[in-house]
Amino acid sequence: MDKVVASAALAVADVPDGASIAVGGFGLSGVPDVLIGALGQRGVTALSVVSNNCGAMDRGLAALLAAGRIARVTGSYIGANKEFARRYLGGELELELIPQGTLAERLRAGGAGIPAFYTPAGVGTQVAEGGLPWRYDGKGGVAVASPPKEVRVFDGTPHVLEHGIRTDFALVRAARGDRHGNLVFNKSARNFNPLAAMAGRVTVAEVEELVEPGAIDPDHVHLPGVFVQRVVALTPEQAADKTIEKITVSNRKERG
Repeated sequence: MDKVVASAALAVADVPDGASIAVGGFGLSGVPDVLIGALGQRGVTALSVVSNNCGAMDRGLAALLAAGRIARVTGSYIGANKEFARRYLGGELELELIPQGTLAERLRAGGAGIPAFYTPAGVGTQVAEGGLPWRYDGKGGVAVASPPKEVRVFDGTPHVLEHGIRTDFALVRAARGDRHGNLVFNKSARNFNPLAAMAGRVTVAEVEELVEPGAIDPDHVHLPGVFVQRVVALTPEQAADKTIEKITVSNRKERG
């Protein structure tokens, strides 16, 4: 039952080239930076990543992206990641853009053993009708486009069929975790982490605080250990290494 692994390097040592990986985080919140860094040091390539976004600034998946290690991204947000946009528009990687709520449900469904589901999100758009550019040819043309999806009507409303997502591995970050893999996430860092963890066949969690079994009230567990196969305890320095994407402050005088 003890799922603790001695280091991040050992925890991702069996991730091969071409693996599919679900990664938790949203922007810079709740991103498993240490595990991603260990994966980068191994030099694995041609990865298929499922994540809300592909890193920000030079953190998270942005490091793997800049090194050319990612071949395909399934996500919902490019944002201000100029390197992501450049590689996508230049035909260097494939991108399947999905509505954010649909991405969340596809991950959850995959982890729950649900092969597919219907949703009204995307009906009447290229999400359902096909034609979204998945890969450009580097000359402004589309090399690979999304296929059309099945649409059915329920109670008078059209719904599009979406498939659950399962990946070879999942990398997530939690505020607390015990040796059995039970995890607790902190506020907005909860985001995509539980869903990514559910979708992975082998899920690795880096935890800011490792506690003994029984230390976490069962009612406070956000993700049960059945979904987690490996746990890596971060050092205090690693746990405290957090970057703010955009700092926004208000003028004290304006607040009165």
